[in-house]
Amino acid sequence: MSDTLAQRLHIDYPILLAPMAGEAAKAPLVAAVSNAGGLGVLGAGYMSPEKLLATIAEIRALTSRPFGVNLFVMAPGERDRTGVEAMTAALARYHAELGIAAPTLPASLEENYHDQMEAVLSAGVPVFSFTFGVPSAPHLDALKAAGTWVMGTATTVDEAVELERRGVDAIVAQGAEAGGHRGTFLSDAFENAMIGTMALVPQVADAVRLPVVAAGGIADRRGVRAARALGASAVAVGTAFLSTIESSVSDAYKLALTGPGSRVTGLTRVFSGRQARGVRNRYMDEMQAFEASAPAYPVTNALTRDMRQAASRQGRAEFLSLWAGQAAPLARNWSVAQLMEELREGLGQADLG
Repeated sequence: MSDTLAQRLHIDYPILLAPMAGEAAKAPLVAAVSNAGGLGVLGAGYMSPEKLLATIAEIRALTSRPFGVNLFVMAPGERDRTGVEAMTAALARYHAELGIAAPTLPASLEENYHDQMEAVLSAGVPVFSFTFGVPSAPHLDALKAAGTWVMGTATTVDEAVELERRGVDAIVAQGAEAGGHRGTFLSDAFENAMIGTMALVPQVADAVRLPVVAAGGIADRRGVRAARALGASAVAVGTAFLSTIESSVSDAYKLALTGPGSRVTGLTRVFSGRQARGVRNRYMDEMQAFEASAPAYPVTNALTRDMRQAASRQGRAEFLSLWAGQAAPLARNWSVAQLMEELREGLGQADLG
């Protein structure tokens, strides 16, 4: 099925850049993956509609190959701000250490998802993927009518079955090894969706009739080969691309990924208010008391934004959200083309044409 999926996506190899929002969401990395024969995917969850359209235009200027855009499905509305005062007080020490103004909750917590979706629809992107939920039927219908290939993220078999029922074209099976935010959407009990890639992918492949993209813990030819053996039609790779030359993340982030500390990752809510996996650092360790009480996403994400941005400017990895999967120690400082060559070595002869 992988060669069929690659043909449907009009790419050379069934290798996708896992969407990574924030610091990593830049056109050069997306375009480089597409130019190397894979599918670059832009993690646009934090982008304004204007920035999203400008970045799409930049991607198109850098590549003539297909690419994708990913959004967080977050219905606009009031957000629960319980725990803001305590969290703000706890953050004050880090702001002082970084020499920035005391923390305050900004008036705008997030971008408007509906406005982001309208930007995606107006741009007519080849591929659209989503996480944190499921777009409305009108949005899915509009994407399909525009000829956009639609992929949804599932962390359990039940979520995969639900995505198939909603009419997506392919399912990204996100194992617990994956870096960044968990895509769980049918339950708030994240612990019930902590299924490893090796266990999740074959179950999803058996439960649905759609192509399955394996995500989580894949960083070299061995991971690709294993995912294909488990029934995946394609793989999505994120963390391994963060340390490439084309990646725009800070030097402090890249050093954290390629250093010995990357052997220890953990799930945390204290950066964003939603479970996400990253390299453990001082902030995660010192803020463990807030794991249960941190305000839900996107409130905590907005509260910690100034700290994270200042830490990035100052090269202070101890205060960065170093999102990374459990295969982070396999990351290397090489080009996208070199990493793609390594990943292609895990494909079968049929995938390589």
